[in-house]
Amino acid sequence: MHEDRTEVVVVGAGPTGLWTALLLAQAGIEVTIVECADRPAARSYACALHPSTLRLLHRFGLATPAIEQGRSIQKVAFYDGPNRQTEVSLGSVDAEFPFLLVLPQCDLESALEHALRASGVNVYWNHRFDSYRADAEDLVVNIEELGGSSGGYIIPHWETVVKAQRTIRTEFLIGADGANSLVRSRASLHSTHFGCRELFAVYEFQSDTSGDDEVRIVLAEETTNVLWPLLDRRFRWTFQLMQSEPNIESPEKERRAVRQAHQAVDDRIRAHVKHLAERRAPWFSAPIQDVDWCTQVAFDRRVVDEFGAGKCWLAGDAAHQTGPAGVQSLNASFLEADRFVPLLKSVLHEGSPAIGLTALSNEFRNSWLAMLGSNLIESCSENLTPWIRKRAQRILPCLPGVGSGLSNLAGQLGLTGFQS
Repeated sequence: MHEDRTEVVVVGAGPTGLWTALLLAQAGIEVTIVECADRPAARSYACALHPSTLRLLHRFGLATPAIEQGRSIQKVAFYDGPNRQTEVSLGSVDAEFPFLLVLPQCDLESALEHALRASGVNVYWNHRFDSYRADAEDLVVNIEELGGSSGGYIIPHWETVVKAQRTIRTEFLIGADGANSLVRSRASLHSTHFGCRELFAVYEFQSDTSGDDEVRIVLAEETTNVLWPLLDRRFRWTFQLMQSEPNIESPEKERRAVRQAHQAVDDRIRAHVKHLAERRAPWFSAPIQDVDWCTQVAFDRRVVDEFGAGKCWLAGDAAHQTGPAGVQSLNASFLEADRFVPLLKSVLHEGSPAIGLTALSNEFRNSWLAMLGSNLIESCSENLTPWIRKRAQRILPCLPGVGSGLSNLAGQLGLTGFQS
């Protein structure tokens, strides 16, 4: 079996994995990044970048082209059915980037991969992480190279098969492999959960209007629903599903940029979106034209009890997750990687004690406990409206900010009684 050697292996080539690998490469750390898919995502759930993330991207010259490809959003408005209840402004969060940037994940991943390539790092697509073990000095990571095989006689189909197995000897392993992280499972790292799993249906479609430059969040009694304005007269509705509601046919299009149109299916999807919008957001009147993409996705409100174990570390959705409205998990992971990489460099290259990583893990976890509303204090601002007070714990994960950015936005609503 072929064995390679590197300083750090990153599992997962989503935005978090690519960004972490880029920071490692820029810090002079040898990194290998592996991804079981055969290409970057063509669609995304995490479609918005906070001002803090844009600041980080600006260091690599990536913010300006991203802004040119995306749509800048100045406000987030909160509705309760037909009524607009309150809003927050991004203008006071960051002077340099006073907005939320709605950007397709495929564009972000492409920019990060190009930057990685320029740093001399290539993504090993079609390579699946299997397991790892520790020996006297290093970690030995087992990787499977994937390929395709056609099968079936009456109904042909394409199967993924293991072409080859290889091992990589490394000093550190980072799992950025998403909510169902295999690295997290192999490292026996457990999570604290807050509430039940939430299921959302996502619909991206064309219309004849551009809409306003604001995200609109509808906090109904039982559901959280988000309207995202996109470029080119397109919108995305994210509806939280209730168990009593019927499922609509929702084909997965994770890594394909183009979907085949099926008129009957599209007609049903358009009717379903219109029905949901009329019930939950009667103010939405834009025509629902061609459906570009739709899917269903589950979100858990959770954070790992420890971000690391030994020489293994978790990042992004592998470590934490909350609802989709505030896109907090993705954006927090960029800030966390920016804190983590310099500390890892000091451990790997300068012989610093690894206990610093434990302290950082505790800091990250405490920050997430605050974002998940575990220590929200009811005695907030005297001007807190009854509507906000009743929904305070639901509003926090809807705000597009982390750290000081979250405190700023929450403060605009009078939610000043939590520690971030």
